[in-house]
Amino acid sequence: MSNKALVYIHGKGGTASDSAYFKPLFPEYDTYGFDYKSENPWEAESEYKEYFAELSEKYSSITVIASSLGAYFLMISDVGSVIKKAFFISPIVNMERLIQDMMERADISDEDLKTQKHIRISADEILSWEYLTWVRKHPVAWKVPTYILYGEKDNFQAIETMTEFAKAINAELTVMPNGEHWFHTDEQIEFRLNWIYRFIK
Repeated sequence: MSNKALVYIHGKGGTASDSAYFKPLFPEYDTYGFDYKSENPWEAESEYKEYFAELSEKYSSITVIASSLGAYFLMISDVGSVIKKAFFISPIVNMERLIQDMMERADISDEDLKTQKHIRISADEILSWEYLTWVRKHPVAWKVPTYILYGEKDNFQAIETMTEFAKAINAELTVMPNGEHWFHTDEQIEFRLNWIYRFIK
């Protein structure tokens, strides 16, 4: 058994089985896909803490690859002390800004959301006052050595937001020209693998 673990954390709608894509890059590591069930940050906080506490009892070195919402949940869960290195792919780094952008596009004010508690803005998206207020009370605090991959055409977080975050945590930011939030084309997948390979050691 290795003393090193690689954990892949998917984004919303993703799957833990995608960890198989990264396993060949880390032959000396035991690879895991974290199939978390939480749908909000306060549930994720406890679920992530329990998961990484158990993992840290088995491994002396834990590296994480986290996508989108999975990366946000990781950062607000206060588990950084057991993680040696993190690779973030299209991470949500400013959840409040993301929610505010969604509210602006739907012409919803803070007062509207506070009054109605929940407002559906699409078939699979519901805005929640409880979610927004939790996010505001729990800002991201992240001190793990981190590498960030961002697609130039990401429609969830602006490049200015990502650049500001990377600078604040002293992370290495890589921007893929014409890349999207979801790295899914052959070209994007190859770029993603090459990006990780550059920073493994």
